[in-house]
Amino acid sequence: MTAEPRKPDEDSFVSHFVRNLWSANSVTVTFLSAVLAVVIGAVLIVVSDSEVLAKFSYFTARPGDALTASWELISTAYSNLLKGALGDPEAYSAWFSGTGTWQDALAPISETLTYAAPLVFTGLSVALAFRGGLFNIGAQGQAVLGCITAGVVGFSFGLPIVLNLLIALIAGLLGGALWGFIPGILKARTGAHEVITTIMLNYIASLFLSWLVLQKGIQDPDRTDAISKAVAESAQLPSFGGVLRVHLGILLALAATFGVAWLLNRSAFGFELRAVGANPHAAETAGISVARTYALLMAVAGGLAGLGGAVQVLGTAHALTPAVAGNIGFDGLLVALLGRNKPWSTFFAALLFGALRAGGNRMQSFSGISLELVTVLQALIVIFIAAPALVKAIFRLRASRNLRSGVTLAKG
Repeated sequence: MTAEPRKPDEDSFVSHFVRNLWSANSVTVTFLSAVLAVVIGAVLIVVSDSEVLAKFSYFTARPGDALTASWELISTAYSNLLKGALGDPEAYSAWFSGTGTWQDALAPISETLTYAAPLVFTGLSVALAFRGGLFNIGAQGQAVLGCITAGVVGFSFGLPIVLNLLIALIAGLLGGALWGFIPGILKARTGAHEVITTIMLNYIASLFLSWLVLQKGIQDPDRTDAISKAVAESAQLPSFGGVLRVHLGILLALAATFGVAWLLNRSAFGFELRAVGANPHAAETAGISVARTYALLMAVAGGLAGLGGAVQVLGTAHALTPAVAGNIGFDGLLVALLGRNKPWSTFFAALLFGALRAGGNRMQSFSGISLELVTVLQALIVIFIAAPALVKAIFRLRASRNLRSGVTLAKG
């Protein structure tokens, strides 16, 4: 007589789930890194407010005053951060009841997506290069070249609406690809380190943009400051709803994420770059041209960053200025790191950074908290993610199941 298979006990299943949830996997570490950043940010909010800080001078006599004031300040600041990123519940309620408009309700999400769109491209640029074993610090310069080429095409040709936009986007892609190909070919032919060459090319691109916008034929003839002619309306990325700032760029970013994920996991070139990134000597022995892979990889990565610059100038800026690209290339480094150089994780990391930026604007306006605090939050999140051992030690996380299995196999 055969014994019936033992059914898993419900309590053991729940405890097993909890144990795995509290293991040191990447999702848990990332989430707890954000929690730590928020906690430290709360402390910085209190320390930066002189009125609340003054209440701590008599903390031992009346601790309630300091604690209550601190909680009100922190809760108000983070509440405005969430409202600025995701929307105000009162605005949603007014929309559903018919007393408000959908534009007012969705405006915060629109801002989040607007800020996130170019960061997706620059983040994918850094992540893709890293998967091939290269550290692309030049996403900023490549994005600037994308801004320049897309912007110049956008106000120069006056083509029909769809064609003008398409050519401007292609020009941005090619401009970034050219700026990425230069360090790629230098790496392939001479062994020049891509970190050094891309950093230097960042400066060249920035200075070239500053010089270009003051040249006759590029500068706005009605202005004396450093600004170019406006991008033609036919070359601007169409917005959704007419009154919201979010535009077609976020859908292009979504498509780019699909494309990079397919390139890495489904294409022959993706296999080659992953092989080169894992071990270039072994890849060379297997017949893969490491030099060709490096040059092509940096060109593709540069093209992605160039598209980010094109989305920036065609979607929101609509003109070239020395600061048109902002810091989207440097922020892309943080986005890729937060996303652990995986396409979809990078996409959602860009959404998080866009939310922090959009929410930070409201937090500054309504709570009086400096916008730089949002930058501090971003930096803290990245620091904790870059030091997972610190997060594991603070929260006493167990090794993940995969890590334990690997250790067992190694001992065996």
